[in-house]
Amino acid sequence: MTVTEAPAERLIRIGEVARGAGVSVRAVRYYEQQGLLVPRRSPSGQRLYRQDAVALVRFFQQMFAAGLTSRRIAELLPCWDSGHTDAEQRAMLRAERDRIQARVDDLQAALDRLDQVIAITDTHP
Repeated sequence: MTVTEAPAERLIRIGEVARGAGVSVRAVRYYEQQGLLVPRRSPSGQRLYRQDAVALVRFFQQMFAAGLTSRRIAELLPCWDSGHTDAEQRAMLRAERDRIQARVDDLQAALDRLDQVIAITDTHP
């Protein structure tokens, strides 16, 4: 009986992660320092990441843009990784969602007001 090994997972370097996610290499290093990304190391010491690191970095960028801290993002990672949450995590996720929705609503109101100003100024050359 022959045992077959699963093909080795292709790992990518830090520059590939940065390019794929549209961020700087420095940003990827920051995420590592914050404990959000954990690279493997090549025999020569180069950082090597799983391919899903690109999607994770994009997620981090979205969450930072929404006002979450790196600490809060770290609290979200188990939900991302496993897809399972406990009651406390679900409450935190809902609270963050409500906070972000309130920001979206505020931004929409500001956009609506700007549209009104633009409409007024378009009628007065």
